[in-house]
Amino acid sequence: MIAGIEPRVPVLRAWREWMRQVLTLTRREIYDGLRDWRIILPIFLLTLAFPILMNFITVRTQNMFYERWGVAGIETRLLPLMLLVVGFFPVSVSLVIALETFVGEKERKSLEPLLATPLSDLQLYLGKTLAALLLPLVAGCLGIAVYMAVLSQQEWHPSSLLLIQIVLLTAAEALVMVSGAVIISSQTTSVRAANLLASFIIIPMALLVQGESIIILQVGNAVLWDILAFLIVADVMLVRMGLRLFNREELLGREIDELNIGNLWRAFRRHLGWQRWLFGLDLERMPRPLRWLGTLVGLYLREVPAALRRSRLALLLVLVGLAGAVLIGWDFAVRFRLPPGSLALDSITEESFSGLSTTSWLPAFTTLGVLKNNVRSLVAAALLGTFSFGSLAVALLMAPLAIIAYMGFQTAWAGYNPALFLLTFVMPHGVLELPAAIIATALAVRLGATFIAPPLGMTVGEGWLQALTDLTKVFLAVVLPMLTAAAWIEVHITPALVLTIYGG
Repeated sequence: MIAGIEPRVPVLRAWREWMRQVLTLTRREIYDGLRDWRIILPIFLLTLAFPILMNFITVRTQNMFYERWGVAGIETRLLPLMLLVVGFFPVSVSLVIALETFVGEKERKSLEPLLATPLSDLQLYLGKTLAALLLPLVAGCLGIAVYMAVLSQQEWHPSSLLLIQIVLLTAAEALVMVSGAVIISSQTTSVRAANLLASFIIIPMALLVQGESIIILQVGNAVLWDILAFLIVADVMLVRMGLRLFNREELLGREIDELNIGNLWRAFRRHLGWQRWLFGLDLERMPRPLRWLGTLVGLYLREVPAALRRSRLALLLVLVGLAGAVLIGWDFAVRFRLPPGSLALDSITEESFSGLSTTSWLPAFTTLGVLKNNVRSLVAAALLGTFSFGSLAVALLMAPLAIIAYMGFQTAWAGYNPALFLLTFVMPHGVLELPAAIIATALAVRLGATFIAPPLGMTVGEGWLQALTDLTKVFLAVVLPMLTAAAWIEVHITPALVLTIYGG
C-alpha cells in the first residue's frame, strides 16, 4: 500500500503548489478590487436597497397571486420570482469588475509585469476568473440573504429546496456573465470597448431572466432545475472558449482593433474556392466547353465530402439531438393524449390542403412558399447557432421532428398504422428535406462551435470563415437543390398520396 501511495505524493504536492499560485493571484486581484471604494460602495448599497424594493413589490402583488393560485401561488411562483430577480440584479451591476480583468490592467500599465510571472496561461486565466467571480457571487447571495431577512419578519419562510435552487441559479448566472466578461476583457484593447460589448452579455441574460419569470409564473419553480442544467452547459462552453482564446503574447501585442473588410473578403473568397478535378484527367487538354465538368466534379466529389468530413462531429451531435426529439415527442404524447375521435384521418379531403394557403400563420402552400419557409428556417438556425455555440440550431430542428413523433404516436393510439402515416404524410418529401435540414443544421452547429474549439492551426476568425464558406458552398450546391425538389414533392405528390390512402 505504501508503494502505491508514494508515486502519488509528488503529483499531489505539485497540484497543491499549482493551486497555491492560482489562489495567490486570486487574493491579489480581490484585494486590488476591494480597495476601489467607488466600485464597492455603489454595489454594496444597491445590494442592500434592491431587496427592500422587491419586498415592496411582493407586498403589493401577493393578493393577486393568492386570488389566482392560492397559498401555493405565493410559495411556488411569487417568492421564486422575487428571489431570482434579487439574486440577478447585484450580479449584473458588479459585472464591471470582470470587464476590467485584463483590459483594465493593460490601461493601468500593470499587465506586463503580471504576464512576466512564471504562471502558465491556464493559471492566469483561472486566477483572474475566480477573482472576478467572487464579488458578483457574494453580492448576489448577500441580496438574497437581505431579502430573506425581510421576509422572515413577515413570517414568510421559503423552503430549503427553493433556496438551494435560487443560490445555484445565481451562481450559474454569475459564472456565465463573468466568463463572458473575462473573454471580452481579454480580446479588447480598451475599457470603453469592453463596456460597450458587455451589452452582448447583459441583454441575453436579462432576456433569460424574463423567460425564467414567465415560466415560473406559468408552471412554478419545478422547471428551475432544467434552467440550471442549461446554464451549466453554457458555463462549460464559455470557460472552454475563454481557455482556448487566452494568449498572453496577443494581450501584449494587440494595441488597436481594426476591422479590415478587404482582408476578410479576400480570406472568404480564398476559402470559398476549390480545385477543379475530373478523375485525374488533364483539364487543360480537354475542349474548353467541357472544362466546366471539372468544376462540378471537383465540387461534388471532393469539396462537399471534405466539408462534411470537417463537420462530422456536428453531424453526430445533430443526430443525437434528433433522437432526443423523438423521445420528447413520445413523452408529450404520453402526457397529452388527444381525445378519442379527434384524429380523423379518414375525413381528409382536397379542401383540407387548399385551406392551408388561407391560414395566416402558415406559408403559402405552393412550391415557392414551402421552399422560402424552409430556407428561412435554416438561415435563422445558422444565425442563432452562431450566437449560441450551435445549440439553438439543433433546437430549431428538434422542434418539428418532436411534433412529427408526437403525431406518429397519437395515430398509433387512435387505431391507425403509424408506419403508413409516416410513409404517407412525411416520407415522400421528407426523404429529401430531412437530410438537407440535417446537413444545414450540422454546418450551422459548426459555425457556432468554432468559437469554442477552432480547428488546429487556425485562429477563431480563420476557423469561423472556413465554417462559413463550407456552409455557403454546401447550402448552395446540395441543400438548396434538395429543398427545392422536396418542396415540389410536398405540394404536388404528398397531398395526392394522402388523398389516395386516407381520402374520405
